[in-house]
Amino acid sequence: MRTQKPYIFLIKLTLLALIIGALPLPDIISNISPFWMLLFFTYWLTYFSNKWLFFTTLILGILVDILHGDILGQNALALILSTFFILKVKQSLAVSNTTTQQIYIFGASCIYLFIMLLVHMLSTQSFYFNYYFLFAPLSSALLWPMVALLLSKGKNKVVYGKN
Repeated sequence: MRTQKPYIFLIKLTLLALIIGALPLPDIISNISPFWMLLFFTYWLTYFSNKWLFFTTLILGILVDILHGDILGQNALALILSTFFILKVKQSLAVSNTTTQQIYIFGASCIYLFIMLLVHMLSTQSFYFNYYFLFAPLSSALLWPMVALLLSKGKNKVVYGKN
């Protein structure tokens, strides 16, 4: 898909992911909520190409770190490694059915969660683990069809110049 405005769409997706990620939620819902930036960036990555892909990924991850007050670079590293996985399955992800796409998203979310937990475990002396965090990849996979449907509507507006 060729378009002159992929960065405008990425900026809109980034703002949407940051706003959704900043919503105050009860602790249990916050712990099982999907990795919004990963979902939105995966959608963008599937349909648009970028010359500065990993630099863009680094910036997005640092923005999430700043928003959540996490260790600087934690989300960036997790997003970069998840992006490697998505790039490996990008061609299949774009043409697969919804169930297969959900499996790919689950895999990328598991990578994201593993990196987040590993960095947290290595950086702190006391490691508090809440088992609800394990549901985040599942919620990411379950919400992927809805996210993809809603973003496909927004993508058409950016590509074809509709308002």
